[in-house]
Amino acid sequence: MPEFIVTPWEVRGKIDYDKLIRDFGVKQINRELLEKLREFSGDLHLFLRRNLFFAHRDLDKILNDYENGKEFFLYTGRGPSGHTHIGHLVPWIFTKWLQDVFNVDLYFQITDDEKYLVKRKNFDEIQGYVKDNLLDIIAVGFDPDKTYIIINTRHISYLYKIAVEIAKRITFSTAKAVFGFEDSSNIGIIFFPALQAAPCFLPCYLKGKKINCLIPAAIDQDPYWRGVAREIAIKLGMPKPAQIHSKFIPGLGKHGKMSSSEPETCIFTTDGEEDVKRKIWNAFTGGASTVKEQREKGGRPEICMVYQYLFYLFEEDDRKIEEIKQKCKNGEILCGECKEYLAKKVVRFLKEHQKRREKAKDKIEDYMIDKIKTAL
Repeated sequence: MPEFIVTPWEVRGKIDYDKLIRDFGVKQINRELLEKLREFSGDLHLFLRRNLFFAHRDLDKILNDYENGKEFFLYTGRGPSGHTHIGHLVPWIFTKWLQDVFNVDLYFQITDDEKYLVKRKNFDEIQGYVKDNLLDIIAVGFDPDKTYIIINTRHISYLYKIAVEIAKRITFSTAKAVFGFEDSSNIGIIFFPALQAAPCFLPCYLKGKKINCLIPAAIDQDPYWRGVAREIAIKLGMPKPAQIHSKFIPGLGKHGKMSSSEPETCIFTTDGEEDVKRKIWNAFTGGASTVKEQREKGGRPEICMVYQYLFYLFEEDDRKIEEIKQKCKNGEILCGECKEYLAKKVVRFLKEHQKRREKAKDKIEDYMIDKIKTAL
């Protein structure tokens, strides 16, 4: 049994990100690349400063090409198998930052077909999640004039021609090696990687020219790009899609990625104030077993989920987060204080998000790829 698993369909265990970098063949985002991003943005996003986005393929090439006048577009997505939680928002928030900094188009794929094929849910249930997730996507604040949402079952005419060209060039043995398909796998999911790769090249087909693609996504999605899209790009005569990958936001329990299947360790975008307080109060911490012991020996912020949430998501101030860390280690603050501090920040964040989410109900069609009119 492996100590951890990271695939497009399953993430489990305590992740060793250094091992993932080696196994997946991605590159760590180094200081030089961070400084290059700072030149364009003026200041680095929190997710970059705290190493939440940690690995890439060809990001340096994208930035060099952009500096020399070559445009690029962004591509990311969502598999609608449940309600949106804070972990899902991470790649989207960062994608919005990239869109704002570089003033580029975004193609956002909703893979409702994939989730129907691999989850034990009926089609109507999946479509309910599509509608629900769309509100969260739009609430992030993407530019409606530069954002094109593709719902696979609704907008297949924009993807199918490209997907067929891709599928013709992928053997079943390659698909089995990359994704672990078996004889019992349904034929829909075997074809699906071609649909997932299609948006990497869609703007090139729509505009009749070669355009670079940058994919911000969690690291579990890497097999689609390294095993399919980047290899196929050469055969199609298209630019290889580049990637920038994030780590996983853990659940509030002891280990593991935040998951909708464990709702009490998971903060959903629709959670109310009492839900947030209850979940954070029950979070796993690095505190000692008694107040006296904590005062004497201090806590362990490196294993504390409350500290992790502050570090990666909710405390922008670098000096403040270092102060919290040192006070915890020195026994100067208790877990209850940190929990209250985090809960206030999360509640404030969710209230603002929920206001935008409500307004999004009247804006959905403004973001759909239908506005392009011409399908392939």
